[in-house]
Amino acid sequence: MTPDRLHAVAFWARELKDAEIERACRGLVEKTWAPGATIVHRGDAFDYWTGVVSGLVKISSVSSSGKAVSLAGMPAGMWFGEGSMLKGERRQYDLVTLRESKLALMNRATFSWLFENSVGFNRFLVRQFNERLGQFIALVEHDRMLDGVARVARAIAWLFNPVLNPNIGPSLDISQEELGLIAGVSRQVANRALQILEAEGLLRAQVAELTPLDLKALSHYGE
Repeated sequence: MTPDRLHAVAFWARELKDAEIERACRGLVEKTWAPGATIVHRGDAFDYWTGVVSGLVKISSVSSSGKAVSLAGMPAGMWFGEGSMLKGERRQYDLVTLRESKLALMNRATFSWLFENSVGFNRFLVRQFNERLGQFIALVEHDRMLDGVARVARAIAWLFNPVLNPNIGPSLDISQEELGLIAGVSRQVANRALQILEAEGLLRAQVAELTPLDLKALSHYGE
């Protein structure tokens, strides 16, 4: 990967010095998966830190009783898997593409070198961990307390999180079915939720396009 390409696909690269950028470029490749492909099964070893270059992927899990749980949706711009890289553990979730998706894959050796040598990279990781911890604490609340409208609202807030994905832009191409899969609700529930949230002035929903108008309200919807 060239330095220009790295800056285009990885917002965290702006934290790195020139020598660190060069090292990061040597350890990155890009790969494309078809829609509906399983990139990682829970329990798999997957020695890559991962960024979504294009497309949309879902992080999910299935309990021993067979209940499927959607954990997060990852649009273009988001990076994930740093916890598994640092702990050297197998993945604790399934990773599935919701549409054709291109991912950037950083090998473990490069990730470990940046972790050991780059102050800027570590600053980024601290912000990433802090924001994601808050998101997943909220996810527990979603599952236990919130109705379908609130789940959809907070799933949208996650997709547009300005800390985890500062380059997301004002709108996102996403279908109601994809949004439902991420929020853990049916397409019909997602459709109804979008109508309610739009009527409340919190977002603008067009055909396969979503524009949030009040991210703060969406992220706290249902409280």
